[in-house]
Amino acid sequence: MIIPSIDLIGGQTVRLFKGDYEKINYYEQSPLALVRSYSKAGADLIHLVDLQGAKEITRRQLPLIQKLVSSTDVHIQVGGGIRSEEDVRELLEVGVERVVIGSLAIKEPEKVMEWVKRYGSEKIVLALDVNIDEKGVKWLPTQAWQQDGQLPLEALLDQYLSVQIKHILCTDISRDGTLSGSNDQLYSELQQNYPHFTWQASGGIGSLGDIAKIAATGVSGIIVGKALLDGIFTFREAQSCWLGE
Repeated sequence: MIIPSIDLIGGQTVRLFKGDYEKINYYEQSPLALVRSYSKAGADLIHLVDLQGAKEITRRQLPLIQKLVSSTDVHIQVGGGIRSEEDVRELLEVGVERVVIGSLAIKEPEKVMEWVKRYGSEKIVLALDVNIDEKGVKWLPTQAWQQDGQLPLEALLDQYLSVQIKHILCTDISRDGTLSGSNDQLYSELQQNYPHFTWQASGGIGSLGDIAKIAATGVSGIIVGKALLDGIFTFREAQSCWLGE
């Protein structure tokens, strides 16, 4: 499926370039208008990112998220600033379908594994964003991509094999917000080596051709943000491409 993405700062729709908070672009479309638009177009799932909460946990935008969730029947998954079980519980209580956990999934996997057991594999999404070095090693940064990590992606995935985690969102940071094309080689490799995970691909989608390439890897969904916001193609066009129509 095509999963529209909406990034939030100060109640506004934004996009960052390669996760850099110094390279931020604000959009005129309000988050509420976008949610309603994607819902009307037939989206099954919308991805919200609280970039404000990801950077500063005390500034989480829970009231806005609750408003967006209550405005639609479309399932919504939310990430950004999830640091405690209380954060998970609050989001689920306001109607969020899935909670997306990034930094904590890397730094405290035992804690997140307990949440998977407690709330169920359908309620937790791991957001494992990678910086790929010249040797092809997929490193995992944390704290909204502001801190370099010392753990390769595969090492963390192997830890999560012990629980029935289902959904994993993987972003190639070097492609995020660039429209330069998604890393289909990365997702093909992940799908082949870890087929029991349900993969969401993210980062760099800039054309319908990019969607076709990622669809061919066998992942379950593609996160699309900037290309939709910039009007490069519509949600319906993206979904038709995904379905091979």
